[in-house]
Amino acid sequence: MIKNVVLDVGNVLVEWAPLAALKGLGIDDAAAEEILDATVRTPQWSEFDRGVLPDEEILGGMIEKVPQYEREIRLFWDHMSDAIWTFSYSEDWIKSLKANGYHVYILSNYGKDTYNKTREALRCTELADGRIFSYEVGQIKPEPEIYQTLFTRFALVPEECVFIDDRTDNIEAAREQGMHGIVFHSIEQVKQELHELGVDA
Repeated sequence: MIKNVVLDVGNVLVEWAPLAALKGLGIDDAAAEEILDATVRTPQWSEFDRGVLPDEEILGGMIEKVPQYEREIRLFWDHMSDAIWTFSYSEDWIKSLKANGYHVYILSNYGKDTYNKTREALRCTELADGRIFSYEVGQIKPEPEIYQTLFTRFALVPEECVFIDDRTDNIEAAREQGMHGIVFHSIEQVKQELHELGVDA
C-alpha cells in the first residue's frame, strides 16, 4: 500500500526552461545551443547540484569549453530565476494529496545558488512533509545514496513510496531501491498512473 508520494521538482512542480531564459536574455538560437551544450547538458552541471565543489570552479570549467561565451554564461548564471517558474497546478496538487491522507516529500537535484535565486518559485515545496535538495546532502540522483538518505531521514519504507520524476534514469534508480516509480510526462498522465497504483491523486 502506497502511503508516501515523493516528487521531483524540475519539470514536475516547476518549469525548467534554460533555452527560453537564454533567448529572453537576447542570445540567439545558435549561441544558446552551444552554451547549453557547455553547461546544463554536461555532467559538470550535476556537480552544481551536488554542492561539494565551489561554484566558481565548476563555472570556470564550463566557460573553458566555450570561452567566447563567457559573458553570456555568466549572464545566464546571474539570471537563473528566468529559467524556473511554478506550474499552476503544483500547490493545489500537493494540498490534494495531503488532504487524501498521503505524506508528500521532495527529492530534487538542486544547487544551492540556484535554490537561493528561485525561492519564490519553490514555495509550493514548503507544503511537503519533508524535503531533500541534493546540495544539502552532497548526493545526487540517480546515485543510490540519495534515495537511502530519503528513507533514513524520514523513516520511510521504500515499498510504501511512489517516486515521480521526469527522468527515466532517476525512476529506474528509485525502483532499484524498492520504490514504485512514474516518469512524469504530464500531470494528467501521472494522476492516471497514480490511480492505477491505488493512489487517490
